[in-house]
Amino acid sequence: MPQKIMDVLMLGRCSHEFSWPRRGADGDYYQVCLLCAAEYKYDWTTMKRTERVERKPETGVRRSHPREKRPSWVPRARRLKLDIPLRYRVNRTSTWFEGIIENISQSGVLFYGPQQLPVNALIEMVFEMPEEISGQKNSNVVCQGRVMRNKGLNEKDAPEPEEGKVGLAASIVDYKFIH
Repeated sequence: MPQKIMDVLMLGRCSHEFSWPRRGADGDYYQVCLLCAAEYKYDWTTMKRTERVERKPETGVRRSHPREKRPSWVPRARRLKLDIPLRYRVNRTSTWFEGIIENISQSGVLFYGPQQLPVNALIEMVFEMPEEISGQKNSNVVCQGRVMRNKGLNEKDAPEPEEGKVGLAASIVDYKFIH
């Protein structure tokens, strides 16, 4: 049995490998450890886990506090600026392409690479998930995603890409840690 699972089962220790932040029915974000199933609140503003969420034993429902009415305007998701390599391909049907991640947020990842992909294409990406999200250093992940848009040069916030590079924005549908 792998050592991490043994540590969790026998010793009660867990090195915590967190899932992508999820949104609860109450609108708050939280993360679940993939090893021990512990839940923690997640704040996208600071990109940090805050406090552990306790479950009510009788219902299994996450405890939440009543919230005030939400504003109709929602600010753009906070981006974590990066400059890390990634590999991507159309979902298991083509060769891998090398790219560079510009930023990552709760809505997905923006990266530049040599291969233009159509909107709605299912893609597979491999990169090192930032410690601010995964809770661990050197945590490589394989992600399934969908191309949401091709970032054109006419957008006001788009930096001019290098020669032969195209910008792609992809949502992250799911990911798994590579051990």
